[in-house]
Amino acid sequence: MSQSSKTRVAIIGAGTGGLSLAIKLKQQLGYDNFTIFEKGHDVGGTWRDNTYPGCSSDVHMVWFSLSTDSHDWPHSHGYSPDIQAYWVGLTRKYDLYPRIRLHTKVSFATWDDNAKLYHIDLENVLTGEKDTFDAEVVVSAIGILEVPRYPSIPGLESFKGEMWHSARWNHEADLRNKKVAVIGTGASATQLVPCITEDPTVQVTEFCRTPNWLLPPVRVKYSKFHRWVFRNIPLVQRFSRFLTFCQSDLLYLMVFAGYPILRRIFRKVSENYIKSNAPAEYCDQLIPTFPIGCKRVIFDTGFLDALHRPNLSLIGDGIDKFVADGIVTKKGDKLPFDVIIFATGFAADKFPLDLRGTSGTIQEYFDEKDGPQSYLGTSYPDFPNFYTILGPNTGTGHTSVIFTNECQADYIIQLITPIIQRKVVTVEAKPEATDTYNEKIQKRLSASVFTGCHSWYRVGGTGKITNIFPGPTILFWLWLRKVNWDDYTGLGLEGWIERRRISRRKKILTLALAVILIGSGACFMFRIPGISKYLPRWKLGY
Repeated sequence: MSQSSKTRVAIIGAGTGGLSLAIKLKQQLGYDNFTIFEKGHDVGGTWRDNTYPGCSSDVHMVWFSLSTDSHDWPHSHGYSPDIQAYWVGLTRKYDLYPRIRLHTKVSFATWDDNAKLYHIDLENVLTGEKDTFDAEVVVSAIGILEVPRYPSIPGLESFKGEMWHSARWNHEADLRNKKVAVIGTGASATQLVPCITEDPTVQVTEFCRTPNWLLPPVRVKYSKFHRWVFRNIPLVQRFSRFLTFCQSDLLYLMVFAGYPILRRIFRKVSENYIKSNAPAEYCDQLIPTFPIGCKRVIFDTGFLDALHRPNLSLIGDGIDKFVADGIVTKKGDKLPFDVIIFATGFAADKFPLDLRGTSGTIQEYFDEKDGPQSYLGTSYPDFPNFYTILGPNTGTGHTSVIFTNECQADYIIQLITPIIQRKVVTVEAKPEATDTYNEKIQKRLSASVFTGCHSWYRVGGTGKITNIFPGPTILFWLWLRKVNWDDYTGLGLEGWIERRRISRRKKILTLALAVILIGSGACFMFRIPGISKYLPRWKLGY
């Protein structure tokens, strides 16, 4: 098949999800007629954009790598530059750069039901140049950590000093001899604050809007011997990966699943850790009131130790407003600042891509359903040949997003293979299957720990839970292991499914007939008197 006649696949985003899919398309199908559109200057997504001091993974790197590509990691939990270098290396290894259009933003995508393809509007973010691209299949791998979220507090635009979000770190700024406010106490804040307070001239005030449960540090630097073993002894790193997988699911069962006794034990461990390591005057502000597991549990990276430094203070008062030269707290105290850093997470309840299917946009569909929803976080009714990696209810608070990305990539490849082979024109989830699936997961979530607090897992912080999967990793893998074609519809799909079933029946009947014929022949042979002495002796094992 010529390149021009091949099905065109558009992948939006060259982060870990988009690259995982592209690699698997090459590995499993030998297929390369895909184009990855990336608005950034390089691949890597989250790990390209998040370059704040101390940025790192809180998942073990043997589990935070592609299953097909292990790596010689220097630490058990990698830092952002190492992780970014890993994905750049994979992009070069699999020769993906020729298939990537950098600095290219997808402005809009519209399904043309006559041509059975998407018209995609593009914009070069450097030059402003406009372009279009047509593709039969579109996969959004933008994910949910795309659009930084800023607090809705009056006066933000009035502040005259420097301010930025942790996901858009300003490397040109000099913090020496500055008064710095850090807003937020999530993973980003607890990683960056210990780093920027190492300089005693930087006066940092941490605004603890909502405390998070902290557990002891887990990162270790590997010795040369440890790294040599991982590199040179077969299956050792693979076995370590399997153990980490088991540990992550055990963590889910102990903390996130419905076992209050185990959760109370973990709560006590975290509470004791905080009390033992934080300054006594801050303990009340640092111990959450919501159940452990309701938000992502944070492994401490030196945050509690940093609170003992004289140039770091913690404030639990809420922020009333921003003013030109600082912040006014809820108590009315005015605090002057030169720099404000927002470590306030991402806007995860709005779809970051403007895409129109057969009857409306994806955001309109989400609004109709009172929040994002999909079938298995991957496909959507009335959006033919459109799929997502890290879609609604695929996030986890306990395991590797790289693994879940791979599960979804494998699942998507099953969906688009008949389209690529020109045996089917369109594939989309049925509305009733999508609704039934979401009723099932929302029922599981309604009885989970995730209902116990305000979090970014929920629409508006308190509404429908749309950003977390209601189960352990093994369940996610089982649900996405194989496509249930009965839950899909599409042009040419029913005929293909029927031909596939007939072909499978023929294969089973052929195999059964062969077994019967061979068995009958053997029985006939051995019933002939004296036949055994004429059979080859080596075959009888004499």
